[in-house]
Amino acid sequence: MKKIKITLVKSAIDRPERQKLTLQALGLNKLHVSKEVETTPQILGMIRKVNHLLKVEEI
Repeated sequence: MKKIKITLVKSAIDRPERQKLTLQALGLNKLHVSKEVETTPQILGMIRKVNHLLKVEEI
């Protein structure tokens, strides 16, 4: 499977609880922290829900 690198670039402060939980499930809890994840349909769905807070790069 392909991998992608996701980075949290905007804060989760003042966001709905559901978006905060999605970021936590992705493993992003601090600004400018990157994570490499597999591109599964579940992960892509979570990224789509909070894409306004993330920077996504293909590896």
